[in-house]
Amino acid sequence: MNKVTVIGSINLDTNLRVERMVKPGETIHAKEHYSAAGGKGANQAVAAARSGCATRFIGAVGADAPGTEMLNLLKEEGIDVSGIATIENESTGQAFISIDDEGQNSITIYAGANYAFGADDIAQKSALISDSDFVIAQFETPIAATIKGFEIARAHGIKTILNPAPAMTEIPRELLQLTDMIAPNETEAETITGVHVTDELSAKQAAAKLHDLGIAAVIITIGSKGAFYDFNGQSELVPAFKVKAVDTTAAGDTFIGAMSSLLKPDFSNLREAIVFANKASSLTVQRYGAQPSIPYKKEIDQVK
Repeated sequence: MNKVTVIGSINLDTNLRVERMVKPGETIHAKEHYSAAGGKGANQAVAAARSGCATRFIGAVGADAPGTEMLNLLKEEGIDVSGIATIENESTGQAFISIDDEGQNSITIYAGANYAFGADDIAQKSALISDSDFVIAQFETPIAATIKGFEIARAHGIKTILNPAPAMTEIPRELLQLTDMIAPNETEAETITGVHVTDELSAKQAAAKLHDLGIAAVIITIGSKGAFYDFNGQSELVPAFKVKAVDTTAAGDTFIGAMSSLLKPDFSNLREAIVFANKASSLTVQRYGAQPSIPYKKEIDQVK
């Protein structure tokens, strides 16, 4: 069983199902409204836990009802929440998500407590990081905190996985040099490298630029086409499983979390782990909501 520590965000998601996305200045009616647990970090942690990982989380919630609810939900997943701080005078992070009839989403985030912890807070949780196989982080929490977490991981020989989302044009070189694997989607890969990723050839061009930044392993997810990997002289576009998507929220997070459950620390079984992650994501996009849509290992194993 892999031990995974996630440094990341925790959000309460407010979801609206709409026929199509709203235009500027326009008012439309939603077909359905519901709330669910979310946040890229929390989604990835839940995906890892449901896929069989021993999962720990480092982050923060506000001293409010949503914070209590999010903590309880993570505990129910068997996730170690000892690294999650409760911040007074801060509200728990929130995301406002519209999902159209094509299954595409538009998301607006209020960070709240997710931006109320930093490098010193991470340093105090070093024991969680040093007893891990992988440390995973995204860009919904302070970069300084992620850098400190990756520094601790690197000092203890722990592999680091960076999901550079939401996309950033200027990622600190210090962070990239501490990253063992980077896993953007095609849009995020283009933001970082300038390469418009549409297929295996363009994905390989983007991967080469990411390798030039000092990152050994590259995975680029390309929506319904699958996931491209480039590591140790081997590369391939691993096809996605063909399904009817109703909500793509948390699909990428599910991919990261599920992959970490099967991946070996030397990345020697990377393709196998990607296939497993593709199976998990194919289930997620057939369901509504972030964490409610994330599958369990027994479901993933049944995908053919």
